[in-house]
Amino acid sequence: MNKAQLVEAIADKVGGRQQAADAVDAVLDAVVRAVVGGDRVSVTGFGSFEKVDRPARYARNPQTGERVRVKKTSVPRFRAGQGFKDLVSGSKKLPKNDVAVKKAPKGSLSGGASATVKKAAAKKATTARKATGAAKKTTAAATTRKATAAKKTSSAAAKKTTAAAKKTTAKKTSAAAKKTTAAAKKTTAKKAAAKKAPAKKAAAKKAPAKKSAARTTTAKKATARR
Repeated sequence: MNKAQLVEAIADKVGGRQQAADAVDAVLDAVVRAVVGGDRVSVTGFGSFEKVDRPARYARNPQTGERVRVKKTSVPRFRAGQGFKDLVSGSKKLPKNDVAVKKAPKGSLSGGASATVKKAAAKKATTARKATGAAKKTTAAATTRKATAAKKTSSAAAKKTTAAAKKTTAKKTSAAAKKTTAAAKKTTAKKAAAKKAPAKKAAAKKAPAKKSAARTTTAKKATARR
């Protein structure tokens, strides 16, 4: 019996061929991972799987007969359980195939294997749900971080724009004020100059009158002398 035949054999007992394939894969994967990690997998009534270390040794090449050194290694080992041995030896009879799952005696091959398959399938489903939940949480956290970063960037850009606008407005206002002040000063200077000009003209007009008075006084003095 190969793996495909094993899946077909238990398909009706676990609800379909796909469920049976998933269950077989889950059981085999769990056993392999546990043994590789150094754990001992024991299924009551079936047997146990474990990792065994083999020390370095010498062996012979079967083709040449040459003696070669074999490095230290680790190998998997399976030991059949007593229930499995009894069924193979014939000291116990196999239960009927149609009731093997529900009425198999404790410690028998079918009962133990079925329970292991169900546990492995349940464990795989639980692991898948946990992985999905973790992935959703990670995605939500990443989205939140991106939105926060975008808000910070927008706020910083808005602040920079506002500061630049304020500086530009202040510069324009200052330049306009300076121009207005200069124009006011020029206007005041022109008015002051205009006021001073008539005063000078009046002084100029008065000056000839003094000269005429001086001439009159001179004429009077000349007449008196005569």
